[in-house]
Amino acid sequence: MQIVNQVNPSSERIRQFFGDEDDGPFVMVNLLKFKDKAEYPDGRETDLSGAKAYAIYAASVTTCLERVGGRPRYGGAVTGLMLGEIEEQWDMVALAEYPSLKAMQTMIMSPEYQEIAVHRVAGLKGQLNIKTKPGGL
Repeated sequence: MQIVNQVNPSSERIRQFFGDEDDGPFVMVNLLKFKDKAEYPDGRETDLSGAKAYAIYAASVTTCLERVGGRPRYGGAVTGLMLGEIEEQWDMVALAEYPSLKAMQTMIMSPEYQEIAVHRVAGLKGQLNIKTKPGGL
């Protein structure tokens, strides 16, 4: 199994994801890997770690989630790996609930989200986003 962390999805992946016919509520599992030092796209100087830059994003994204009917479900530091093998462990796991794909798309396209997303990009080395459907078992 090959695992590739990314910060932003490709255009093709966006079309596939938001074109999914299986709409309705879902929980997004975010496996996060932070940069040692934040790197802002506009080149601004900062002493922030990647984790601190992401924390600025995380503190504000809750409002964006709630505006579209979503909510944060969980966030915590990764402290160990019991099963399996990976080259590099993720730093954090975060779960966010969305009522629909449309709600998520509306959120990420909003000016409010775009304004705070700069901190996400500055802080993340990469991540995996895994869409899950409630009641899967």
